[in-house]
Amino acid sequence: MIITLTAAILSLLLCLPLSGFAAPAAGDTKIDAVLSVDVSSSMNESDVNKVSFEAMKMFIDMASVQGDKIGVVAYTDQILREKALLKISGVQDKQNLKSFIDQLTRGPYTDVAVGVNEAVKVLESGGGEAGHVPLIVLLTDGNNSLNTGKSQEQSDQVLNQAVKKAKEKGIPVYTIGLNADGKLNKDVLERISSETGGKLFITSTADNLPKILSEIYASHLKLKVMPLTGFTANGDFQDVTVNIPNASVLEANISIMSSKPVEVKLINPAGQEQTIPSDKIVYSSSSAYTLIKLLSPVQGDWKLRIKGVPKEKIDINLIYNYDVQVSMELSSSISYKPGDAVPVKAYLQANGQKATDANLYKNAKATLIVTDLDTKKTMESPLTTAAQGFEGTMKVAEAHDYEVKVKVEDANFVRESQPASISAKKAGAAAPAPTAPNTSPADASSATLITPIAWIGGALVLLIAAALFALSLWKKANKGFFGQMVVEVKDEDTGERTSPQYRKLNAFKGKVELHQLLQLAPEFAETKQIIFKPGPGDTIILYNQSSCVIEKGGRVFDAVQGKELKNNDRIKISLQNVNKSITIEYLK
Repeated sequence: MIITLTAAILSLLLCLPLSGFAAPAAGDTKIDAVLSVDVSSSMNESDVNKVSFEAMKMFIDMASVQGDKIGVVAYTDQILREKALLKISGVQDKQNLKSFIDQLTRGPYTDVAVGVNEAVKVLESGGGEAGHVPLIVLLTDGNNSLNTGKSQEQSDQVLNQAVKKAKEKGIPVYTIGLNADGKLNKDVLERISSETGGKLFITSTADNLPKILSEIYASHLKLKVMPLTGFTANGDFQDVTVNIPNASVLEANISIMSSKPVEVKLINPAGQEQTIPSDKIVYSSSSAYTLIKLLSPVQGDWKLRIKGVPKEKIDINLIYNYDVQVSMELSSSISYKPGDAVPVKAYLQANGQKATDANLYKNAKATLIVTDLDTKKTMESPLTTAAQGFEGTMKVAEAHDYEVKVKVEDANFVRESQPASISAKKAGAAAPAPTAPNTSPADASSATLITPIAWIGGALVLLIAAALFALSLWKKANKGFFGQMVVEVKDEDTGERTSPQYRKLNAFKGKVELHQLLQLAPEFAETKQIIFKPGPGDTIILYNQSSCVIEKGGRVFDAVQGKELKNNDRIKISLQNVNKSITIEYLK
């Protein structure tokens, strides 16, 4: 009865009209990035000075001072270390990531599939936030070198599944091949990047890695790397001009590449020397680079003064991070025919508002991109640039459906508007307008019954709500599980692991102790206080009332009040009474 009434109420609710929601204007884009690096022993020869570590640290330093998420995976033929996506909220978070990289060690064997697969899992576990774009950077220096316990066929199967999942979830994989010995398997890396929408980079020397990582950062955010005038150091301060072209620059990243330390000074457009670092200037350096990040810098020519070791070659690059989006306006008509000219207007937005800075439009070029959805052909045509906008016309060629968008590009950035669809196909017959019903005296008299009926209806709704609440409590206490747990036990003294044990969860109702999944083995008695309960949307909620330490992605977390586990989430539980750890992966 309760279910029937609930269905009726839901049917009535679904019949009510829904208000439309306008999407808010997009602000500056944030990234969810996983840096997956090959730490096999062969890297000791191809990357003697661990420049790959420095390149990853430079990528971290280039990330926004707040909002970006970055994780790290260090792999051989297995995961040696990993750090879950960390949301950056300040300099200390970046330092934590860089310190983690400094602690990485190297080991035998290589399996690229492991690096890709784990990076996808890290993004699945901690990514997906609105306004964030995911990416994976995969670095390796050679072909697979597998342990005797794993075949190439098994590796290929894992890689194919990981690439498929990355493609489905819109995660581009940027692959970097360090081809120091000339034996790199380029085809595998090319397939990974091309199938996922990433890009392949090949280099014969690790010295190029910082530059490649900066290109990936810029490319993914639709920014451009601007090389500034480099020089050979003479031991004195040498000047380089850094132009801030307009007021919409959120951050200006100045990267100085030198294998030896440099000293820097910075003069603003007013001629005043700046304190480095300060609240508006972030400074970081390593053995391979120095990076200066200007936050909301003043428009104009800044002077960068650099003193390097004599005869040392110094390269300088600049990447602007813009809060700029493109908004497109089409004619309000909803039906077109071949031969129609459709007016198109577009303008730039900054901070969610129409940009009024004429400098943003000064050197910008706008292109109208029209895709015929029937023939799959795309045509591009230039738009006219006005003082504060772009204008043009789309000519409807055939009675087809079309997708229309505007791309704006200048020396520093590339942006595209959200696509819009128009149709030039023959419109269907218009639906007849609804007619108002006639009102009779009987109808008028029945209106007097509305008030008491409303009261009765309200009371009924309250009764139903109470019944539903009681039903929900009963269901919560007896809710079933979905999926299974994959359980492995590792002896921390010997390093030996048990084979993965698959424990189906559908036999349990309401809750299950970890000790039950471990078949109530006496040595694991402390896991009685680690409890799993069904969560919303086929998730599981973990509660830890024990003294065991629980990690996810290399980070310890507190689960006293509950911690949600989603499909493919993997955790490590370090026991206190015995020197063993338990790895658990939840699979739906």
